[in-house]
Amino acid sequence: MTAPSTYGLSTQARNLQWLLTDLVEEVPGVNSVAVVSSDGLLLLSSDPGAGAVEPPAEPRAKGPRGASADLATIVSGLGSLTTGAAALMDTGAVKQTMVAMEHGSVFVMAISDGSLLGVHATPDCDMSVVAYHMALFVGRAGHVLTPEVRSELRQSMENTP
Repeated sequence: MTAPSTYGLSTQARNLQWLLTDLVEEVPGVNSVAVVSSDGLLLLSSDPGAGAVEPPAEPRAKGPRGASADLATIVSGLGSLTTGAAALMDTGAVKQTMVAMEHGSVFVMAISDGSLLGVHATPDCDMSVVAYHMALFVGRAGHVLTPEVRSELRQSMENTP
């Protein structure tokens, strides 16, 4: 895979991109990864058309800005839905959501700043391995996603052709 352009990004933003690249490259079955801000904006993506890392070799359907933009929309919606459900049931904060479908799975994990990490994986992925690597990403990224870094990542995504 080709690394994303990190020209002009802070060390923290480059580190987050490296963590995302590592998640995509090291975890079998991962198709697409997106980090979404608490207000639903795409911050990081595994879709090169959206500005982060190259996707796996197999082709994917393209949305307005590629599969990761679609994933970001889904992640934001699932995050909102499950947060509302948790509030109605008075069960505390949502930590992780997993949707298993016939032809794939979607995982959503909360990051400490209110952002969400979303992964679209193949139906034959090892769900525990995906969840474990997501937890590692969240643990490493949570303290780095400051308002300044979120703003920088948002700006970087907006400037991507």
